[in-house]
Amino acid sequence: MSDTSTTTTSPTSERGRRLTGRLGVGAIVFMVIAAAAPLTVIGGNVPLAVAGGNGVGAPVGFVLAALVLLVFSVGFVTMTPHVSEAGAFFSYITTGLGSRAGLGAAFVALAAYTAIQVGVYGYMGWAANDLVTYFGGPEVPWWVYSFVTVAVVAVLGFRHIDLSSKVLGVALVLEISVMLALDVAVFVRGGADGPVLESFAPSHAFGSGLGVAVLFALTGFIGFEATAVFRDEARDPERTIPRATYLAVIIIGVFYAASCWALIWAAGAQDAVAVAQRTLDGDGNMMLDTAKDYLGPVLRDVMNALLISSLFACVLSFHNVLARYMFSLGNKGVLPGRLGDTSPKHHAPSFASVVQTITAAVLLLVFALVGLDPLVGVFGSMAGVATVGMVLLMMLTSVAVLVFFARHPDRAGGRTLKTRVAPVLAIVGLLVSLWLVVSNFTLVTGGSAAVSTVLALVPVAALVLGFALGGRYTLEVETTETTADGVLVEAAER
Repeated sequence: MSDTSTTTTSPTSERGRRLTGRLGVGAIVFMVIAAAAPLTVIGGNVPLAVAGGNGVGAPVGFVLAALVLLVFSVGFVTMTPHVSEAGAFFSYITTGLGSRAGLGAAFVALAAYTAIQVGVYGYMGWAANDLVTYFGGPEVPWWVYSFVTVAVVAVLGFRHIDLSSKVLGVALVLEISVMLALDVAVFVRGGADGPVLESFAPSHAFGSGLGVAVLFALTGFIGFEATAVFRDEARDPERTIPRATYLAVIIIGVFYAASCWALIWAAGAQDAVAVAQRTLDGDGNMMLDTAKDYLGPVLRDVMNALLISSLFACVLSFHNVLARYMFSLGNKGVLPGRLGDTSPKHHAPSFASVVQTITAAVLLLVFALVGLDPLVGVFGSMAGVATVGMVLLMMLTSVAVLVFFARHPDRAGGRTLKTRVAPVLAIVGLLVSLWLVVSNFTLVTGGSAAVSTVLALVPVAALVLGFALGGRYTLEVETTETTADGVLVEAAER
């Protein structure tokens, strides 16, 4: 007989095949922030939040989104030592709620990350063409640049993660540096009306439209959970993953909020909404025009070029995350086992990377043949699907944290705040966030209510399908039991 029994996901379930690496906190944070594509979010999501949301109070939307994710991260990282494999939300939900819910979560993640990756490919096509024509080059179809990007990402994704992290690191440092320069220039020189303190006045911050601001803020955080996906490639997972998670959320949240406030400050409290609306109408660019006014035309052009690197870093990060989800599912026998193979030369999930490249290319081809607009039709719609999927995944993860520590109180160690209170608060915050996302979904997708409803149901359908198929698979887990004599016994269960 045993006194206690704790079940965690077993590394043996991955058929002995694990990824390797020595990524530190900095490298993982780079990967996650790159996936968030800060320059892309500031240039695109901020004008949407200002014009369609609570106006000059938009920075508060980013602060609130960061706070919700920070509270969520408390339970997430507290459970990290008890999840022995890479797989992020999928692994946490499997450990806490079982294989059915876990497989459903994995399918949601695949749908969400595939959607946002393809959406960013569409955005890249538009941005690259805009850059080339701005400098007097020929105008070509957006999908030409998108497929070129697919090819470059395919090469990097096939190789070891260290190469991708270095590429992402360089791109990220450049884009953050130029945006920080703009923020500092605005705060030092001042704006049209001086400091816009109205941004934090309750009448503006919590007025009508706050939900829209929070929605676009949440969209900008997609990808932050990737810290746990790189568990096997981290130097010291139990220390590296929690630190990287907290740092990523804090850095992204502060950077977004400060940059949003800087753009509002530069435009002035009276004109900020009008300036943001001109961006949406295609008659200006809130970020690039501000850069020209405060940094000069040369740095404005540099920022324009760095928007391309921001999009590239984003799509490369999503590609890496997707390949690792497929790798994990291939090792479990849920997807074809070949997906769980690693390259002998690069020690990367190379076959999964190839499959993901083909999937993205096929979807892009369909969108191109249909004639969708790269921003509204491709990026907007796919970003909407991904946002619903990620909020749904975080809710399930918080529930998994609650259930896991309730079943194994010995693992909670008396940390009620981290194992009970924080997950409950996260669930409440995420439920409100999900309602905000769904109730304003047409603003993200740019489509009709009917089309938006279908797109919003894609992650839900993926969850239901995975849950139904979960009954066909019994995932192997590792059970650690403490006998009456105090002797630890480990056994594999199915």
